[in-house]
Amino acid sequence: MSLVDLTNIYKVTAMKQLMMIGFGAMASEVYTHLPHDLELKWIVVPERSVENVKQKVDANIQVISDVNQCDGTPDYVIEVAGQAAVKEHAKKVLQNGWTIGLISVGTLADSQFFTELQQTAEQNGAHLHLLAGAIAGIDGIAAAKEGGLEKVTYNGCKSPNSWRGSYAEQLIDLDQVQKATVFYRGTAREAALNFPANANVAATIALAGVGMDNTIVELTVDPDITQNKHTIVAEGRFGQMTIEMVGVPLASNPKTSTLAALSVIRACRNSVEAIQI
Repeated sequence: MSLVDLTNIYKVTAMKQLMMIGFGAMASEVYTHLPHDLELKWIVVPERSVENVKQKVDANIQVISDVNQCDGTPDYVIEVAGQAAVKEHAKKVLQNGWTIGLISVGTLADSQFFTELQQTAEQNGAHLHLLAGAIAGIDGIAAAKEGGLEKVTYNGCKSPNSWRGSYAEQLIDLDQVQKATVFYRGTAREAALNFPANANVAATIALAGVGMDNTIVELTVDPDITQNKHTIVAEGRFGQMTIEMVGVPLASNPKTSTLAALSVIRACRNSVEAIQI
């Protein structure tokens, strides 16, 4: 056997395999930027979408509608499909002992479902990774939690048009707003349930820090901005931190954060890299 043959065998052996749940705008972005040594082998989508997705991806990718139709063992599973898909597939993934990264963290505002996933992971030696998504600073909040994190407040600020079609319309007249106005204040759990579009950010911050029922969420409407702004203020024995960022949406889908997609790509890279940050 030649040296070239041995090298090729090593490459095949070293290549890790990925399962992706969902194939919308975010998934397409992730697919385009996957690490070279992580191969997408399975895509899980609703039955009605299977044939359509098959036309968009390489022929060697198995497009299925149920996790249990997988004909192998993925090294990593990533969810980029929304809360309904998490409810349908995440528990099955964990029952198989696989590791899954969730971007739709807001699903875990359902405390009973959160407990089910946690217990399933523990019983099957699996891991559930909660991805940072559209927000920065999660590493600092999680570190502060280890030694006396006392208070965390998250403020999500959007333009009036961005709040249309949500519960905000029952709390404030979006057509009459003249300046930045806080129209909602509650816990992260309440906010995640009342404002599904903000659920992932609020839930991620809460689970990294002081919890769903102790994290305060303020939602603001500002007629003078065009992009979504996220601000986190955390206090504790470590000191105080303020994290602020303005998100840019994906060009292919204005409802999807570019940073959220990039956080999925980073998780995929960490699944294969020897050194992780």
